[in-house]
Amino acid sequence: MSWALYRRTLRVLLASQILAGAGLAAGVTVGALLAEDMVGSTSSAGLPAALLTLGSAAAAVGVGRLSQRSGRRPGLAAGYAIGALGGAGVVLAAAIDSVPLLFVSLILYGSGTATNLQARYAGADLAPPARRGRAVSTVLVATTLGAVLGPNLVEPTGELADALGVRALAGPFMLATVAYALAAVAVLALLRPDPLLSARAAAAALAASRPAAPSSAPESEPDSAPAPAVMAVATVRLAAVAMILTQLVMVAVMTMTPVHMRDHGHSIGEAGLVISVHVAAMFLPSPLTGQLVDRIGRRPMLAAGGVTLLAAGVVAAAAPPESMGLLTVALALLGLGWNFGLVGGTALVTDAVPLAQRARTQGTVDLGVALSGAAGGMASGFVVASAGFAALSLAGGLLALVLIPALLVERRASP
Repeated sequence: MSWALYRRTLRVLLASQILAGAGLAAGVTVGALLAEDMVGSTSSAGLPAALLTLGSAAAAVGVGRLSQRSGRRPGLAAGYAIGALGGAGVVLAAAIDSVPLLFVSLILYGSGTATNLQARYAGADLAPPARRGRAVSTVLVATTLGAVLGPNLVEPTGELADALGVRALAGPFMLATVAYALAAVAVLALLRPDPLLSARAAAAALAASRPAAPSSAPESEPDSAPAPAVMAVATVRLAAVAMILTQLVMVAVMTMTPVHMRDHGHSIGEAGLVISVHVAAMFLPSPLTGQLVDRIGRRPMLAAGGVTLLAAGVVAAAAPPESMGLLTVALALLGLGWNFGLVGGTALVTDAVPLAQRARTQGTVDLGVALSGAAGGMASGFVVASAGFAALSLAGGLLALVLIPALLVERRASP
């Protein structure tokens, strides 16, 4: 495996993720508020996250299958392009006050979210097994710059939208449209040679150079370390459960935080700042998380993710509505717990799946992740409307603890 190619691949992914991060976070910050304004119901505020993640679910499968067949470059480029189309549709829906167009466009917009997450697998394609956690974290941390910048542009982009005669809350989706389109162009033009196809070619060349090996010997990774000959199903199941639970809890609480804040007198700018801190906590710790995943192990970090999400739920539930400081701490913990679960789970599923099945299996796992986010987003509005934000936060924290028995079950099932 060429280290020059590995480093170049990471540089291209870094650039595209910075752009995609801005597209991801800008729309997420105001999606619930836009739906609440257009539909006129607090219980509908969770619909954007649900629709976005449903679109993300479909895109996860589509991007995974296209990547399996043709490589990461066409898969990622197509996903970002569809996300840009969705962002433009949201702006148009706000301009003509069309709720059906808004909902359809949010589904398309979700493709950008799925693609943003699928890019982490591309970072691990050429990485040695001992560096997979760090490779995943390098791609994730690149999202931080755009993701933190995006929510803080809510007010300027809102002023631009207002000047153009469009609802101010549609402004961030203008930014998202441009950001996703530029990410698609960057991947399509610069991600050459394709990392997944290169990894397969390197593995095939290595196998051909070892004619004395038995025919039943497992396929090798590009760095000559042994790869799994067959999928470790129990391990894949654990990784999927970890990423599904962390996504569900994170989306549910994050979706309703801006609504909760606005209902208690906070400005949209303050809500954007809290979401910026949350998104920074989702991605900024990734280099340290990657080091810990590679050094102390995938499973201890998954357990740490469950405990951190519990802490986030407890702090959010106990925080007085007027306390922006405590809400910020809670959302930071929420992002950090999600980060532990995602980096640890991604490295674990990559370890457990052979190259020949990797992209397709990763897409299937991300389908479950996206559907769980859709469930969390859909339920969050109804839970807050009926029981309050504190109940939602505490329930999410308790649900995250399911990771602990899941780890025990996988330990017993694995040889």
